[in-house]
Amino acid sequence: AGAHSREFDPESPHKVIDFMDGQSETIEKGGTLRLGSYPCVIAAGSKLAECYGRYEIAERHRHRYEFANTYRDTLTGAGLTISGTSPDNSLVEAVELTEHPFYIGVQYHPEFKSRPNKPHPLFVGLVRAGLARKEGQK
Repeated sequence: AGAHSREFDPESPHKVIDFMDGQSETIEKGGTLRLGSYPCVIAAGSKLAECYGRYEIAERHRHRYEFANTYRDTLTGAGLTISGTSPDNSLVEAVELTEHPFYIGVQYHPEFKSRPNKPHPLFVGLVRAGLARKEGQK
């Protein structure tokens, strides 16, 4: 209880999403974004790997917040899967609920690389999961 993002609730006792290391609410933020394309290593057997069909990707970022590593053990123990990390495993890039048909959260912006004639793999995965669910209800 009480888990939140510092961006939306700075007073939350459990800031699961917080400023990137080395930043605080008192410093100037100009030029502090994690901006541009960064590599991500995908966990084998994850829905993320199923969507991409590979284990190494590069995605575009534009943010100054990140998943607070102090909550990794607590959240993975409660059923959250860390399915994508930076190559050195220091940053969480993607999470998912394995038992859910399609519950994936990413730190990056898939919409930046999606096009009408070539949708991003995560959007394709979401639509496929929805269609599979619909087919299962018939």
